[in-house]
Amino acid sequence: MGEPGQSSRAALTSEAELEKLRRRIDEIDGAILEQLNERAQVVLKVGRVKKGSGAPIHSAEREREIVDQLRERNPGPFPSEGLGPVFREIISATRSLEEVLQVAYLGPEGTFSHLAATEQFGRLAELWGLRSIADVFAAVERGKAHLGVVPVENTTDGIVTQTFDLLPEFDGTICGELQLRVSLSLLSKTGRIEDVRRVVSHTQPLAQCRGWLDRHLAGAERVEAASTASAARLAAEDGVLAAIGSSIAGEVYGLRTIEAAIEDRRDNTTRFLLIGRQPPAASGSDLTSVVFTIRKDEAGGLYRLLEPFARGGVNLTSLHLRPINGKPWEYLFFLDIEGHRSETHVAEALEAAARVTNSHRVLGSFPRAARRRE
Repeated sequence: MGEPGQSSRAALTSEAELEKLRRRIDEIDGAILEQLNERAQVVLKVGRVKKGSGAPIHSAEREREIVDQLRERNPGPFPSEGLGPVFREIISATRSLEEVLQVAYLGPEGTFSHLAATEQFGRLAELWGLRSIADVFAAVERGKAHLGVVPVENTTDGIVTQTFDLLPEFDGTICGELQLRVSLSLLSKTGRIEDVRRVVSHTQPLAQCRGWLDRHLAGAERVEAASTASAARLAAEDGVLAAIGSSIAGEVYGLRTIEAAIEDRRDNTTRFLLIGRQPPAASGSDLTSVVFTIRKDEAGGLYRLLEPFARGGVNLTSLHLRPINGKPWEYLFFLDIEGHRSETHVAEALEAAARVTNSHRVLGSFPRAARRRE
């Protein structure tokens, strides 16, 4: 056994060491604050230069480049996975000194579009939740929002047809893309599965969680809602109702999590487009979206559309069809191709395809979404 008072002396020593370390943390935090304010001063100068040149407030490629460079230079032990969220908020805060970025998204608060916008632009951007995807396009066209976030496709449910139908007539450009890993939670007032009599959500999350619901809540009625956020709002008012939605919906509407990650596929990801009025410059890792119509009464029309891209070594990442309004059995062909329209081989392939098609429009060349680190 140790001598009397030995443990108390050890405790005093540990407390003194802890206090010393805390003071050192305070000093470091003060130094970080000084550096943040120095960064803010430089950003103010950048803002004045942008204003004079007419450059856009937001540059997805520049912001991605900042985080990528920091990850490469990070010696640790600070986790590289934490750099993105930390610097997203630093960038958002200092960018607000130039001008508050106004971003429209498919609302209301708590939707996955809201979550995607928050993850991309931080909490100091001015985020507007609108009632429909058409309202988001209109807000950007009319200059009420700098940018819009619209869902375009999901790995489980495929394309979002309303977005595709609005793109050809949009008086603006695609500025970027975002990818959000969609993790769905079962949320309720009580947080107890035994209280649940009905499950409510948008039709897509209900489908994406069908297997889990069949195993754990086979007897519960399934009810469709306009959005995951409206489902969460209903669950907040009814103790026997559980909503399927995002964690942010639970926070917004004060719900408890019964079970997290109930989606049947772990690769469930939604891709969003960032729409605006100013086309971004080439980044070196870009996509170009184009829409074509072809002559339906000529054999080989689709082959002639695609052949210039194959011949020019331009990779196609997707091809989707949508019917043309008022023209039965005629279609719009949407292509995503690798590269920027300013690159010679891409421009030549686009020009050759345009010559053999009925009509075409480039919807935008934009930086690809950063690959998510798991």
